[in-house]
Amino acid sequence: MQTAAEGHRSKKYILSINCGSSSLKFSLYHALSTNLEWAGSITRIGEAKAHLEIRDYSHYLLEHHDKHYKNFNSAVTEVIAWLKDKQEKYPLMAIGHRIVQGGPKHFEPVIITDELVKTLDEMVYLAPNHLPEEIATIKTFQAAWPDVRQVACFDTCFHHGMPSYVKDYPLPVTYKKMGLMKYGFHGLSYEFIMQELAKQFSPVAEQKIIIAHLGNGASMAAVKNGFGVETTMGLSPLGGLVMGTRSGDLDPGVILFLLKQAKLTPDELDGLLSTKSGLKAIAGISDIRELLQAEPEHPLAKEALTMFCYTATKYIGALAAAMGGLDMLVFTGGIGENSAIIRERICHELGFMGIELDKSKNKKNELIISKSTGKVSVRVIKTNEELMIARLVCSVFNYAIKQ
Repeated sequence: MQTAAEGHRSKKYILSINCGSSSLKFSLYHALSTNLEWAGSITRIGEAKAHLEIRDYSHYLLEHHDKHYKNFNSAVTEVIAWLKDKQEKYPLMAIGHRIVQGGPKHFEPVIITDELVKTLDEMVYLAPNHLPEEIATIKTFQAAWPDVRQVACFDTCFHHGMPSYVKDYPLPVTYKKMGLMKYGFHGLSYEFIMQELAKQFSPVAEQKIIIAHLGNGASMAAVKNGFGVETTMGLSPLGGLVMGTRSGDLDPGVILFLLKQAKLTPDELDGLLSTKSGLKAIAGISDIRELLQAEPEHPLAKEALTMFCYTATKYIGALAAAMGGLDMLVFTGGIGENSAIIRERICHELGFMGIELDKSKNKKNELIISKSTGKVSVRVIKTNEELMIARLVCSVFNYAIKQ
């Protein structure tokens, strides 16, 4: 039997907001059950033809159109207008935001206050390509719904417990006091995957697991006995694997070369490493699907794909070594969930570790894609950062989720 408070929650909704580098995802969940009502996205923000799409829980198309959104604010404003038009049908209880970075002191999900927003403003130098849009989005939603509480869900929380010898850089402590340390990202995705694994596989807390979140932005995390102990991204989402438009790890001498010899300004260097590097720098194409289509006739597309898969393979080996072994490898993210050929290429040289893919299962995107004879279980699990945000919102308010 529902309590009065639960009855009130059953009539309200949680809105999850996920700002990407050029996309905005937004999903509405029932506040009592966190069951999905509808989910939407605006992609290619800033380009000539961006695309808005909203589908309900049964995947029925509610809204879609192409339009030029010159910046994030115009995209957020359109989402708010769509919601305002339906606010009697979808009254909001809370709004949760994915926040990429909160510095060394803010990592656990927390109710957003003016003081927190001020602190995030002061932390922009740690994530200049993400925080400004996220902060602006928070303020725009605050203006639209001043009486609805908002929650910040930090992407760094999952990695906060990494040991000091992983988090700390071998630099003078002065810089650590300025916030210079390894934070790690994609934490909401990793937390969601671990929750899903716990449902599917009860002894997950005793396993050595690598989660490969592969998308336009890509990273991996090593999870030992239920805790994140290492990850490929560091101070920023630029490090680690080669990505669509990001460089991944570089020798520090490369940065010095670009500053001294190429005479780049810090802003120019940021733009180069964030939007003009990675797969795009090699082949002129950043999208894996387009690269795979171009590969037969385009040697540089083949080169880009080879580098992407090689670095992924290399980091799986490194993370397994960091844990002293490997029991499970999980692929997630847009590429990890959908590209059988990329998964196959990444795992091809890992037989010595006990990774053996079943080609038929892999091609069908089954949950378990490894052979029964393989020592390492290889899985494909769809991530859901927006649902994770809704769950964290409930945890902040100490709301039990009723299934």
